[in-house]
Amino acid sequence: MSQQSVLTSLVLVTVGIIIGALVISNFSGGVSPGWAGDGDVALGGPVQVSNPQGDPKALSSPFIEVSRVMTPSVVAITVTTRAPEGNQRQRDFFHFFGPDFRMPEGPSQGAGSGVIISPEGYIATNNHVVADAAEDGIEVVLNDKSRYRAKLIGTDPTTDLAVIQIDAKNLSVAALGNSDDVQVGEWVLAIGNPLGLTSTVTAGIVSALGRNIRIIEDSYGIEDFIQTDAAINPGNSGGALVNMRGEVIGINTAIATTNARYQGYGFAVPVNLLKTVAADLIRDGQVSRGYIGVSIQAVDQTMASALGLEKAHGVFVQALVAGGAGEDAGLREADVILSVDGVEVNQPNQLQRYIATRHPGDVVSLQIFRDGRSMEKEVVLQARTENAGVVRASNQNDPGSADGEQPDLVTMESLGLTLRDMSASERKAFGVSRGVVVADVKPYSEAFNRQIGKNDAVIEVDRQVVSGAGEVQKILRSRKTGDSVLFRMKRTDGSTYFAAVQVQAE
Repeated sequence: MSQQSVLTSLVLVTVGIIIGALVISNFSGGVSPGWAGDGDVALGGPVQVSNPQGDPKALSSPFIEVSRVMTPSVVAITVTTRAPEGNQRQRDFFHFFGPDFRMPEGPSQGAGSGVIISPEGYIATNNHVVADAAEDGIEVVLNDKSRYRAKLIGTDPTTDLAVIQIDAKNLSVAALGNSDDVQVGEWVLAIGNPLGLTSTVTAGIVSALGRNIRIIEDSYGIEDFIQTDAAINPGNSGGALVNMRGEVIGINTAIATTNARYQGYGFAVPVNLLKTVAADLIRDGQVSRGYIGVSIQAVDQTMASALGLEKAHGVFVQALVAGGAGEDAGLREADVILSVDGVEVNQPNQLQRYIATRHPGDVVSLQIFRDGRSMEKEVVLQARTENAGVVRASNQNDPGSADGEQPDLVTMESLGLTLRDMSASERKAFGVSRGVVVADVKPYSEAFNRQIGKNDAVIEVDRQVVSGAGEVQKILRSRKTGDSVLFRMKRTDGSTYFAAVQVQAE
């Protein structure tokens, strides 16, 4: 073989070795970033994002830190209930998370969560977690797995809050934030023990504020929930809703669901309400709460127009408790409460929640709208009394007239409302000298949608006392289509209410 042939062969061999090395490096030890392999099997693909927006670890670090700090402050609670007396709803976490079902024979157990709120071993939870606990039937398990029997300090069914206590030292006490500063859209973590999975942390945002979901079975129930989409399931009740500063902003309480499991909407009692309730329970064993003594509802645009308000805001006073704080301060039916202590209120539960943080004897300042002008009223709050549900109604002596009169029926098709004159016995039953009776309400009509009740009495229309059905029709015909008119109504039980209707084209 010639020297030239030898050189050519060496060059070809060298080139082959280099090319082979390059090929092999792509499939083995010399993998590019984003690739993984085992032997000659290539897995994954190359990294596509050359300049990520933010370090993923840095983005996760606040969640990691809050979870690390707050998880030891949340406990697991197991409750052994008393044997049921007859058929009743089970009072463990399914009271709020699932459908009604019958109690089993004998005692049963339920589970929930709690938040350590003081070095003395006081733990906040939900009333529905511990309300039916048997004596010595509450067990608490801390994050370090240590177990304690807890003493029930007190419950507040009105807010669905409760406080228990354990005899333990060196506890990790949760920081309590300010729920008035919470904003829709901010990140939050839910920490608890859902479905038996202890020390579980889920993330989401605050998706709404001031929710009233009508879940507390008390006529004085206070619901001003923080809504979140952080996953909450049975067992989370009584656990913490935490902001990204590591502060508790709410006590997880309920979910909106059709299957007793998480479907995206959870609700927490605001921590500012917890602070007042817990302090009362720890100090006195019961809650001492102030009341104004009013029946209220939200103001919508139809009501606002009927009252002469420029926009729909404030809460409307439907009725006053006889001898209550509101009546003593000079509040009247059909007043609109615009603010309390300078804080604007536009929903009944906003006012209720604020007043729930005050005590009997406290003075609050209400801004009132009445007859086209605003005014201030100082109200000295009172304690709730046994007859606090009795609402004062206007009772006038019936001058009397013989029964047997032919009632005058008037139907206003555009409102879906049929009225008739009152008989003497009806005037006596309603305790009025004048008025008309609602003979019929057409389903889904304007009157129906404004919650005017069949067989209720119409006492006033547009602040004018009415004596016959024809008078009501005359007043309404004097108004333009689209105008709003205020009806003052009365039920046979003596309670009064107001309904605003919008005049419809005939």
